[in-house]
Amino acid sequence: MKLLIQWIVIPIIIGILCLFVSNQLSQTESADGNVLYVYNWGEYIAPELIDQFEEEYGYKVILETFDSNEAMLAKVKNGGTHYDVAVPSEYMIEMMKEEDLLIPIDYKQIPNIKHIEDEFLDLSFDRNNKYSVPYFWGTVGILYHPERTKGIDFSSWESLYDERLKNEVLLVDGPRESLGFALNLNGYSLNSKEDQQLDKAYDSLLHLTPNIRGIVGDEINTMMTQNEAKVAVVWSGMARDIMWENEALDYIVPEEGSNLWFDNFVIPKTAQNTKGAHEFINFLLDPEISAQNTEWVGYATPNEAAKALLDEEVSEDERFYPSDQMKEKLEVYENLGEAYTNKYSELYLKFKMNLN
Repeated sequence: MKLLIQWIVIPIIIGILCLFVSNQLSQTESADGNVLYVYNWGEYIAPELIDQFEEEYGYKVILETFDSNEAMLAKVKNGGTHYDVAVPSEYMIEMMKEEDLLIPIDYKQIPNIKHIEDEFLDLSFDRNNKYSVPYFWGTVGILYHPERTKGIDFSSWESLYDERLKNEVLLVDGPRESLGFALNLNGYSLNSKEDQQLDKAYDSLLHLTPNIRGIVGDEINTMMTQNEAKVAVVWSGMARDIMWENEALDYIVPEEGSNLWFDNFVIPKTAQNTKGAHEFINFLLDPEISAQNTEWVGYATPNEAAKALLDEEVSEDERFYPSDQMKEKLEVYENLGEAYTNKYSELYLKFKMNLN
């Protein structure tokens, strides 16, 4: 029995010691400024650029990914990993500011900010860009297969309800995106705080249930590329990336309106390598680097100098760089406050449960 106990206890002790040593080494590396922890959306930076940054600046970049702003916030607040750079969207930046989770940007360390178009600076969610630096922007719209959906006009969100699309519609997994298009469909703001309007949007989502094939994340890429579904509600950059793989697809922003979103770099308050964070952000704002990244990621760039380096076929495509007229119909997500953030999440979860 004593031998058996030793066999059990000794491996546990060794495991604890290994974990302690690993943690201490990680902390030492971070304290020495050799490691940069980046928290980003999936497939949202060209891998070769991370390699190039590591080689030029001497850092080891540890990249972790998230699939929603809410998941990112929870991880940052938990503090298990001291991220040096994160990439939230506009409404989440507001929330992080309110919760005192960010440090101000030192623009003396980011001279490449000069390349960002004025249109994308000093926006309502972060005046004077005190806490955030523009990265990418885009819209939410409908990706569809014209040949397989002949006779359906996707210029309206109403098109998703066409009975010919039974079990053919994919939705990107996000409460603001799904409730947002349902609100727009009914003529409401996608930042609505009216319970009656939200309930109507919820009912609209329920009525769409027969046509929904699935609510998914990055799997949309594979499913639409391989023609496993005819239609998907997606972010513009995701649509463009898929369209590179499947040229038979097209993308449109419905006329009722949709979301105009902005993803920005921020530096969490718990960051341990702020110097590296600023260098990383400035590196990605270099025009040639930014253009290369834009070509790989597929989303619209706010970097004027980088945009000038793109093929005109890309930079002048109004599906992904919408006209000023189209932008008038678009809304930026606002911070809804805790009560209505929870309301949206509860309605969305209830909707998803009804799909099963």
